[in-house]
Amino acid sequence: MQVTATLRNARISPQKCRLVADAVRGVPVGRALQTLSFMPKKGARIVKKVLEAAVANAEHNHGADIDELKIARIMIDEAPTLKRFHARAKGRGNRITKRNSHITVQVADE
Repeated sequence: MQVTATLRNARISPQKCRLVADAVRGVPVGRALQTLSFMPKKGARIVKKVLEAAVANAEHNHGADIDELKIARIMIDEAPTLKRFHARAKGRGNRITKRNSHITVQVADE
C-alpha cells in the first residue's frame, strides 16, 4: 500500500529542497522525522510537513501502522517561476527568477 501527499508551489528552489530530500530518501518514517527536525534548512521544515501529511493520510485512510512505514519515493519537481526585475544603473534592469517547487512524498509499508 502506497500513500501520497503533495505540496504544490512551495516557495523554495528545487535545487535547495533536493538536498534535504536526498538525506531522507528510502529511510523509515520515524528516523526521517527525527532527521528533518534537527536539520537547519528551510527545506527541512517544508518536507517534514509534507511527510507528516503523508503519514496522516496512511493512518487515517488505510489504517496503516506508523512504525512500519518508510519513504518509498520523494520527488522535488520544478513549479512555475516568478519573474521579477531589479533596477540597475543607466535605466537597465536585471531579471530575478524566484523558483518554486512541487514536493511529493510517497510512503509505503516495508
